[in-house]
Order: sequence, then C-alpha cells, then structure tokens
Amino acid sequence: MLTRRTFVTGALATGVILTSDNGFSKASQPSTAVNFEVPAHACDCHTHYYGDPQKFPLSPKHINTPEGTLPEEMSTLHRALHVERVVIVTPSAYGTDNSSTLYGMKARGANARGIAVVDNSTPDSEFESLTKAGIRGARIISGASGPSDPAAVRALYQWAMERFKKYNWNIELYTNLAVISSIKDLVQTSPVPTVFDHFGGVDAALGLQQPGFSDLLELIHSGKAYMKISAAYRSSTKGPDYRDIIPYAKAFIEANPDRMLWGSDWPHPDSNPYPGRKPSDIMRLYTVDDGILLNQLAVWAPDPAVRKKILVDNPARLYGF
Repeated sequence: MLTRRTFVTGALATGVILTSDNGFSKASQPSTAVNFEVPAHACDCHTHYYGDPQKFPLSPKHINTPEGTLPEEMSTLHRALHVERVVIVTPSAYGTDNSSTLYGMKARGANARGIAVVDNSTPDSEFESLTKAGIRGARIISGASGPSDPAAVRALYQWAMERFKKYNWNIELYTNLAVISSIKDLVQTSPVPTVFDHFGGVDAALGLQQPGFSDLLELIHSGKAYMKISAAYRSSTKGPDYRDIIPYAKAFIEANPDRMLWGSDWPHPDSNPYPGRKPSDIMRLYTVDDGILLNQLAVWAPDPAVRKKILVDNPARLYGF
C-alpha cells in the first residue's frame, strides 16, 4: 500500500527533487461539520488524484510536482461530508496520461466518474476504453497551462466538439471570462455539453458587471453550459467562508439551477505559475476546510430542493450515475 514515506521514496527514485520547505503536507480534511441535510447520492463533481510517481509518471511538460494523495484520504473526506459520488479530473501535471484518474476511480467503484485529458493524437480505441471505464468528458483548458488566445481557443473547442460527440463527452474548461466570451457562439451550437470549472474564472473583487460575466450567465440560462460552483477560494479573497462569492453563486443558481454542479477541488492544489518556480518544485496543497466550503451551498441555495438538483440530479444526468 502506498504511504507518504513510499511516495517520497518513489519521487526520489524518479529524480523528483523535494524542495518544499516543510516536505509533504497532508491533504486537508474537514474540521467543520456539515450543517444541513445532504441528500442521498450527493456528488462532489471536482476532485483530483495524485498518485505514486513510480506508477504514474508526470508529463515531460509538467510545470510543478504534485504532492501525493491516497484513495483512502478522498474516501475519508467524502464520508465526513456525507457525499457518496465523485468525479475525478485528470490534473495537468500528467498531460494526456489518465492512469492516475482511472486508479482513483477504480478505488471508488460504481460511485466514481472521470474527466480525462486528451489531444488530437488520442486514438479512438483509447476514447472507447476511457468511456467504458467511466470517463464522461475531457478538460481541454486547465488554468494557466491552457491557451488564452481567442483563435487558438476556438480551434481547440471546435476540435473537441467534433471529436467528443461520438462518445457524448462533455467539454470542460477552467479558464477566464474573456475566453468564455470568445467561444460563446460555439458553446451555443455545440452538440455536447460544456462545463465551466470554478465559477468560470470570475474575480469576486471586480463585481457582477465585470466584462464577460453577462455572456457566461446567458450560456447558463440557455442550458448550453454547466457551471461548477467549486473552489470558491480561487475567485475569492474573503476566506474562510468566501462571502464575496455569494452574489456570483446566487446569480448562477438563479440563471439555471438545472445546470449547477458542486465540487470541492480536493486536494486543493496550488498550481499557480509563480516566478522562479521550477518543474521539480513541490506543488503545495492549500489547507482548506471542506466542511465550510460545503456549508456555503446552504447559503447560496437555501431551498433543499435546489440543493438536491445541484448535488444529485444534475451530476446524475451529466455523468450518467
């Protein structure tokens, strides 16, 4: 069984240099109890699994080195949150190798689905095997590692539209409002669903009138896009309850509660490309209280029926639970 000691040993054996000041920090677990009744079959729609580097080597293009996690840690998290189902998203550090995600999914069995990373060299046979294993889409832009030029983004999105429709995969993007505005027309005509991660990249400090926000709301209202109201700490500066994100969460939910998904973003990777950061530098994990994160859903959506849509019905429809 993989332990943190064997993970560190494996990292050293594969040439990974552990340069974090404090070594490996344990992935966070909730310290705050959930304060509302979580409906049966609730789903955490955004997590990551980082495994043993000897088994799951990083992409040659990785920009930092993730800390290891264990499937048992994710299961412990979800027991504390009373969450049964999970969607695991392949991190950018692995490139198009989805082995770590498949491993994490297998540990959770029928209660897990996945979001892969693929490119134009991925053969149909791999699409088919990934679909059979429970993959239901792919992330084509992942934060700072993704393109931001509108022409490049449009070409990438058009490729995904055509390639994914055979498998009814959803297109997932972690990007910004400017990029979303640049592909608005494509999203409206896409034959497959589009999912925007982490509040669509809004900046809570800029207000509801920030450029691109109305385009995002329109896509959600039309039903052409799903929104993951996840990782509030990426848009907010008002932790630990992220009260400055409340107007955005309420606006998204009001626009279309049938297109809302909740996700934790556990184990909360700090993947920002800091100046001077080397690929061998350990990517720290944020210390986040996921109990507080989930409790915000009751603030954003006081109606239990709406919370059931967000936690159960919408994930079941999109990911095929």
